[in-house]
Amino acid sequence: MIRVVVADDQPLIRLGLRVLVETEDDLELVGEAEDGRAAVELVRRARPDVALLDIRMPVLDGLAALREITDDPALSHTRVVMVTTFELDEYVFEALRGGASGFVLKDSEPADLLRAIRVVAAGESLLSPAVTRRVIEAFARRPVAPNAPDLDGLTDREREVMGLVGHGLSNDEIAGRLVISPATARTHVSRVMVKLGARDRAQLAVLANQAGLV
Repeated sequence: MIRVVVADDQPLIRLGLRVLVETEDDLELVGEAEDGRAAVELVRRARPDVALLDIRMPVLDGLAALREITDDPALSHTRVVMVTTFELDEYVFEALRGGASGFVLKDSEPADLLRAIRVVAAGESLLSPAVTRRVIEAFARRPVAPNAPDLDGLTDREREVMGLVGHGLSNDEIAGRLVISPATARTHVSRVMVKLGARDRAQLAVLANQAGLV
């Protein structure tokens, strides 16, 4: 059972998320919060597997709440998914730097949000396809650093995996596409990140775009 916490200052959004979570047999809603400070306190009490946080909340915004959660060693098992209307690109970058495991839009299909919960609960990171495209486009507009790593040290399979990460696929989806096990897909992704010095999956997606793999 995946234990979930929901935090959003809009009652209707909380209601929608609550109904969505409670309809799934493998998910359990263990609490709701209407502001960032209450969200952090709730996470500390309930110790959920996944916390769904809105970015714009009163008292303590979602990004600050995210940092408090990810900076607390006692909450290292809690994965955070940011849920937002995606009004400003810098919010995405700040959330990724703050340790968010996933990022989905409020107008995403219910199935996409449920998938995000399950993917991050399994220990993977996830960006919705729309967010992935925006992140890639934003980074791609920036000048490429002179010392940007090249792909000479990657195998053909690793390049293929990198391209799929660039398209926003999870490890399970990569495994299905390439007909390999999820563990093998995870190993390929980890090796590529180490070889290229990518600090996270989002940066790897950007590098894939800059390298022409997307």
